[in-house]
This record gives sequence, structure tokens and C-alpha cells, in this order.
Amino acid sequence: MSRVARLQALASVVLAVTLIGGCSTLPATTTTGNTGMPALILIVRHAEKAAEPSDDPPLTAAGVERAQALAAALRDAGVNAIFTTQLIRTRDTAQPFAAARGLTPEVIPSKRGEAKAHAEAVAAAARKHAGEIVLIVDHSNTIPAVIAALGGPQVANICEPVYGNLFVLVPGTGETRLVRSHYGAGDPEPGQDCK
Repeated sequence: MSRVARLQALASVVLAVTLIGGCSTLPATTTTGNTGMPALILIVRHAEKAAEPSDDPPLTAAGVERAQALAAALRDAGVNAIFTTQLIRTRDTAQPFAAARGLTPEVIPSKRGEAKAHAEAVAAAARKHAGEIVLIVDHSNTIPAVIAALGGPQVANICEPVYGNLFVLVPGTGETRLVRSHYGAGDPEPGQDCK
């Protein structure tokens, strides 16, 4: 599939997700240019996680369903690369989509308390896929930093019970746009300080 065809397919996915799940456009960030950037960056939080074991919990049944919903939502998006952390919940969220696309996710380690360093490592890995479409599966406490490291606008904290955000970062010459959409089952209403 050509790059143009992939971008058209992804535009259709974004439109469908927007119509089905609703979305909001966040302010654009002005940049000096985005050479060396992916054409499109899709960012999701891992799906619903179990309470135990607390250090590296697996997905719940709802999380497994959300992972399947992600695979369905992005089926025709033309993703070329997937990035996860070493934790099972991010890897298992990406797994159905990765298997369907025949891709092996690249693991970018994440350490507690080092969100900025992790975000920079994710951004550096994504930049190795200039002109391509990438999927990043990460954590509520690191996604805002990842978006910022990729030139996007500041994003509010993601509440603990919110798993269905689909952030679509569109790098462009002069500005980087961010669309926040939703996939999978509905989430509870976020608090005032969370999105």
C-alpha cells in the first residue's frame, strides 16, 4: 500500500472514530518544522489492568476486549511500527494489533519517576520512522510527556479509570496538531484535573 493510500486509510479511521466515539481537537503547537518525524503518531494508554500483582499486572477481561477494539479500530491505519514499555499491560494491549499486522513491537523501558527521560526515548525511537505511521502504547503518567516530546501541546493528566483515549498527533511543517478521540468501551467521566 502506498504512503498516500495509508494516510487516506488512516484519515478514514480517524473520521470513523470521531463519528462513533467523539473527539476533541487540542490547540496546535507551532514548530520550526518536522523533518525526521513520522507522518502520523497514534498514542494510547494500555487497556484496563488487574489489581494484582501490583508491580506488573496483566489486563482484565475488559482490558483484553479493549485491546481487541484497538486492533479493530486501527486495522486499516497502515501502522509501520509499534512501541510499548516492558510492562505486560502495554505489551498485551498492543499484541492483537501487532499480530494482525505482522509487526513486532519495540520495547522502550520505562522506570518509575523518570517520565521525561522515557518520553525522550520514545520520541527518539519514533523519529527513526520518518514519514511512517507509528503506534505508541504507554502509561497514564507518561503519555503527556511523550506528546510534548514529539512536539505536541500540553495535555492534562489522564485519570486512573480512563483507558479509551486515542491521541492522534499530526506533525506538520509549522505546527503539530493533536486530536483526542476514543476507542472501545466507554470510560467514566474524568475528574476536573484529568482528561
